[in-house]
Amino acid sequence: MTRMPTVFIPHGGGPCFFMDWNPSDTWDRHRAFLEAFPASLPEKPKALLVISGHWEEQQFTVQKNTAPPLLFDYGGFPPHTYELTWPAPGDTALSDKVKSLLDGAGFPTNIETARGYDHGVFIPLKVAFPEADIPCVQLSLRSDLDPEAHLAVGRALAPLRDEGVLIIGSGNTYHNMQKMMRAMQGGATGALNGVEFDRWLGDATTRSDPAERDQMLAQWATAPGARDANPREEHLIPLHVVAGAAGDDTGVKTLEDHVLGAVESAFAFG
Repeated sequence: MTRMPTVFIPHGGGPCFFMDWNPSDTWDRHRAFLEAFPASLPEKPKALLVISGHWEEQQFTVQKNTAPPLLFDYGGFPPHTYELTWPAPGDTALSDKVKSLLDGAGFPTNIETARGYDHGVFIPLKVAFPEADIPCVQLSLRSDLDPEAHLAVGRALAPLRDEGVLIIGSGNTYHNMQKMMRAMQGGATGALNGVEFDRWLGDATTRSDPAERDQMLAQWATAPGARDANPREEHLIPLHVVAGAAGDDTGVKTLEDHVLGAVESAFAFG
């Protein structure tokens, strides 16, 4: 297999790509990015390993299920958004390999056999891979959200890239929901939120020196506008796993979208 890149994608808000918005083009650029994303890959992945901002456990936990259901972990949306389907199969061999790699790196890892794909997985990937024909496994965050630990977990997972596994971090670079809700209610008028942090994050993530990149990401909370962009960092930390798995590959910004009064970005390595 050709070595797969590692990628971080912003997954939008709730089932955003499958409902009507005002204005109607609110998520169009983001949707177009996800639709075009598979064509940017060197070949079709053998499997997907997804780290979502919507699953945290005290210890890293890997999903192991041949046919994971969908976890509709959002509320207050139109009824049809609770009838969406994305029947991607699981990959129990990949689940075992992930556990082995993380255990071997000093991160005791649990197995979860009942949990389904949360919306940080199935909403963006239903757009990107609508055929749902690539096996998919989800890995949790660790609930302490320690940036250095998540960078290290990414490094432990890096060998999977040479086995055709696409490692995807799914979150949002800006996740101040109170400000975004106010912007949505007010028609997303006024100054764009997250510009200062996005500029810093783009600089950190695209550094040519991976040690410098990882050091900056480990200290992300000291960056300009960091806590305004992420009052709690669970939607940012999937980027740390992806960056850790990148090794010496330089990051590139692949999307900058202005939506609901904020700036959201995507990154790829390799």
